[in-house]
Amino acid sequence: MVSKKEPKNNLNDFFKEEYQSLKGYVRSKIDYTSESDAEDIIQDVALKIFSRPIDALPIKNIGGFVYGAIRNKIIDVMRVKKERIYDENTLENLWIAFADLFYGSTEYDYPEYLKENLKSAILNLKPAHRDIILAVDFEGYTYKEITEETGIPQGTLMSRRHRAMSLLLKDLETKK
Repeated sequence: MVSKKEPKNNLNDFFKEEYQSLKGYVRSKIDYTSESDAEDIIQDVALKIFSRPIDALPIKNIGGFVYGAIRNKIIDVMRVKKERIYDENTLENLWIAFADLFYGSTEYDYPEYLKENLKSAILNLKPAHRDIILAVDFEGYTYKEITEETGIPQGTLMSRRHRAMSLLLKDLETKK
């Protein structure tokens, strides 16, 4: 007789062995995805698969089932994903506007080194902190939209952004 835990063990083994391949697959399907986006998609799919009732139909082809589920999740994400801005002039204006918010001034003639320091400081943040700054302040996402897309509670997102801003301030004050 087959143990009821065997399908879960097979799934565990599959995810352990194929995790890097799954991340590569997600990144190959979504342009301009971050490391955390790929991991979020994989973890969401894994959670749904592992949450299935034990008496649900057994999965005969685990690889095909998981890759199919990930493909479907990618399609869902792409449907709701906002268009990212890659026009250099628009990005530069966003950096200036962000610097304006960050430094609390209404003048747009910041020294170039200040803008470069800010860019560098943001890029040096941990991915979770950098992603929330970029999503909220540059791409215009609301906390609600990010919560709906990622499942991360709004309070957690606000806390991450607040922490990221504190880290940015500390980093930039040391560069003065």
